[in-house]
Amino acid sequence: MGLAQQPGIFVQPLSMKFLTLFIGWCLLLVLCWPVALLAIVLFPIVWLLALPFRLAALVVHAFLVLLKTLLFLPARVLGYRSHA
Repeated sequence: MGLAQQPGIFVQPLSMKFLTLFIGWCLLLVLCWPVALLAIVLFPIVWLLALPFRLAALVVHAFLVLLKTLLFLPARVLGYRSHA
């Protein structure tokens, strides 16, 4: 079951996140324009530095899903079905 399909979890659409970020940046531009310009310049650098950590998180998540699948394989072979 995906993150968006789980009950009780609300995932904002991408356009709403962008609009919130843009309005926040405009507010920062009005209040303190040097910080807003610095944020525009530093955002791509921070994104590039965070990329390897996102890739590592993806690999760890995939490994944990594989481990869970292997651990629950005997129960699935014997016919156990969860009611959740």
